[in-house]
Parts: sequence; C-alpha cells; structure tokens
Amino acid sequence: MVSFEILPPLKGKGIQSLYKHLDPLMEFKPSFINVTYHRSEHVFKKNTDGSFQKVVVRKRPGTESICAAIMNKYNVDTVPHLICGGFSINDTEDALINLHYLGIDNVLVLRGDAAKNESSFEAEPGGHKFASDLLKQVVDLNSGLYLEEDLKDTSKTKFCIGVAGYPEKHFEAPNMDSDLKYLKQKIDMGADYIVTQMFFDNEKYFSFVKACRDAGINVPIIPGLKPIYNKKQLTMLPKVFHIDLPATLSNEIIKCKEDADVEKVGTEWLLQQSKELKAAGVPVLHYYTLGKPHIVGSVVKEIF
Repeated sequence: MVSFEILPPLKGKGIQSLYKHLDPLMEFKPSFINVTYHRSEHVFKKNTDGSFQKVVVRKRPGTESICAAIMNKYNVDTVPHLICGGFSINDTEDALINLHYLGIDNVLVLRGDAAKNESSFEAEPGGHKFASDLLKQVVDLNSGLYLEEDLKDTSKTKFCIGVAGYPEKHFEAPNMDSDLKYLKQKIDMGADYIVTQMFFDNEKYFSFVKACRDAGINVPIIPGLKPIYNKKQLTMLPKVFHIDLPATLSNEIIKCKEDADVEKVGTEWLLQQSKELKAAGVPVLHYYTLGKPHIVGSVVKEIF
C-alpha cells in the first residue's frame, strides 16, 4: 500500500494547483492522503503614528476544506494534520467538529514547530503545549466528552488517530529512551498508529521499529520517505529536520554537477529504499511528495 503527503496551496492559489499535483499520483490508488498544516506567523506592521501592530498571517488555507475537496474529487481518505501551535483548545474543538461534520475521521496529532520568531515552541494562550494534551482532546471527543461539560446526549466522534515517530530521535528529546517513553504514552492514551519522520537509512527505521516493539509499542509504524532532488538539501534537511544523510548518498550527490543529476541519484536512492521496505512488509509506504510528484510517481510505478 502507498500514501502521499501534500501541502495546501498558498493563499491566492486555486485548488487546481493541488489537483495538478495529485492527478498523476491517483493511478496508484493511495490508501490515504495526508494534508500538512503550518502554524500562522506573527508580523509587525507599522502604523501611521509610528507604533507597530502585531498581525497574524496564515500563508495557507486550513486543512478542513482542502481535505473535503480531495475526498470529493478522488474518493480517497484524507488525514489532516492537527497541531498545537496557533490554536486554543476551543479552536481545536471547533476544527474537530467541522471535520466530523465533513465525514473526515482521520487526524495526525502533532505538537508542531516553533513560530519563526521564537527560539523554542510556545503554546497559544489557552492552547496545548504538548501533543499528548492535544491527543487527549481528540480521544475525549471520541468518547463524547466536549469542553462544555454540561452538554447532554453528545455525539461521539470516531477519529482514527496517528502520531509522529522519530527513527533518529526528536531533536528536543535528551535520548532515544526518553523519546520512546513519551511515544508509548501516546499509544497508551489511544493513538492508533505512528508515521515516522523522513529517513534515508532503512536500518534506522528497522532499529526504531525494534525499539518500539521492545518498549511494548505494537501499533503499525508507517515509514515516511522523501526524494532528494537538489544539492541544497544536503545542508537544509539535516538543519531543518535534524536527520543524517548516509555518507554513500551524500558523496554521490556531491559528485553531481547539476540538480538534474542530483534528482537521478535521489530517485534511485528512494527506489532502493522503497523496495527494501516493501520486501520487509511495512504497512504502508508514505511519501512526502511536497512539490515533486513526478519523482514519487516514477518510484511507485516501479514498485506496485
């Protein structure tokens, strides 16, 4: 089985840009499509009197409408990302209710990144600080428990809940044991499956799965895969996502004269990763397409 992850179009772009991205991938009949979400940004605009006003800017539309549009056009399950940053608990409940109304019954629960102007993650006033708190709110709604405790005869939601896993450890965790402890806590609280951060060394995924099983985590663990297509990613990916690139891969990319050559190397690497993981019986191959559907499509065509 295969699944894809996409970004909502930037504000001002039409839905057709998203369909153009997805159309060539739908022949592979994905099990689901993840729709990412990035928190709003705060910018300061200067007023005529010389003072500054703090303004909230959302660069991409919300995932609710995007997920509904994808489901309506392609008849495929969608998984919106649900994050802590930028939302109060009331905002979150409203979003979950809207998703429930739309028939979207999957969510990926994440803390989310720090805002661009923050050195570390800061929760929204009245919002969740940890992904586990956000997870509890979703689990509560599945039990019919809303923020207004006096509501009677409430409707229960039925969200299937995913959480993130990090084969190379979350960068804020002091060690892997600590990271696994909190991941196990999320599973015990009611999370149904794990999707991993991208990785480029399959042995790190296999070691992560074994460590999870040894820790008593027995839910499906879906590997997250991403194509490499330019030299900038040699420094950008480790910096942004706190991952390592194998020396064999990085050395081959360094030899490349043009990004077109890098794309060939990255495509072949992704293909070999995918073949090995499929042979190992992973539940789903999950691809972070993010602007390069043709690369992912060419790899999936070789496998399925």
